Amino acid sequence: MSLRHALLGLLADTQQNGYDLTKRFEQTLSGHAWNAGHSQIYPELKRMTAEGLVEVVDEGSRGSKVYGVTDAGRAELRRWMFSPLGETPPRNEFVLRLFLLSSLDLPDVRVLAERMAGTSDQRAIDLTHAIKEIEDSTPPGQPHGYARFAAEFGRRYFELQRDWARWVVEQLESGERPSS
Repeated sequence: MSLRHALLGLLADTQQNGYDLTKRFEQTLSGHAWNAGHSQIYPELKRMTAEGLVEVVDEGSRGSKVYGVTDAGRAELRRWMFSPLGETPPRNEFVLRLFLLSSLDLPDVRVLAERMAGTSDQRAIDLTHAIKEIEDSTPPGQPHGYARFAAEFGRRYFELQRDWARWVVEQLESGERPSS
């Protein structure tokens, strides 16, 4: 995934200025899918404008530009959405730490696994609350929207991490000695 595709997806949903786009990025994608700040978002918007993927559709107060996705931008987003998964190298700090557990002493593995379980459990709880907010803000009889799908994936993902970390602690407590 690239910042470009994340921005195209957010702009395909609704036209936004750079400030609102940065805020929405932080509220929806940061910490779950992709991280980027305004120092990355604004230059990317400029490049995407030059390449015809987005366009300035309005100018707000103090010269703020409202961006919208072009037909070429929608085509690029669609191309990327249907490209095979794994075209970009995966980055998952949690999994990296799993591979490096053997570098720790067993008591440290226990502490780290318990910390991972707690952190993952809290993130699952936070997403459960976010899901409730999505459901509560959806008018009766209307679908909850695609944000609900992403939030549900995140909740289940963090529950899986939590359950795995608790399993590790159980294995250590039962006297199971992992081999490298």
